[in-house]
Amino acid sequence: MMAKADTRRLDRAIQQTTRKLDAVRNRELWPLDGRERRAVLAALTGGSVRVVRGRGTDRAEQKLDTAWSAAETRLVAEIAALQTERARLVTEAATTKAAKKSSGWW
Repeated sequence: MMAKADTRRLDRAIQQTTRKLDAVRNRELWPLDGRERRAVLAALTGGSVRVVRGRGTDRAEQKLDTAWSAAETRLVAEIAALQTERARLVTEAATTKAAKKSSGWW
């Protein structure tokens, strides 16, 4: 019974992180942590300053892409870690259940 509650919590965390990943792929700012948000906003600011001054924005665009892909990578790794933890819990619960069954006298 307890293993089910744990997987429910992990399932919810996986769902939430997947939603965040989708939002990052749609270039939404809300799922970013502070460092990532600062990087994205700095790249945007740098790019807009260069546009106003009539220069190319290649470097700013590259910084922006790097910031978004770093956020994406972090979330993908987070999802993988949560899924691994969930698999470990399920295996552990199954092993415990099998041990209980085999130790019974009937």
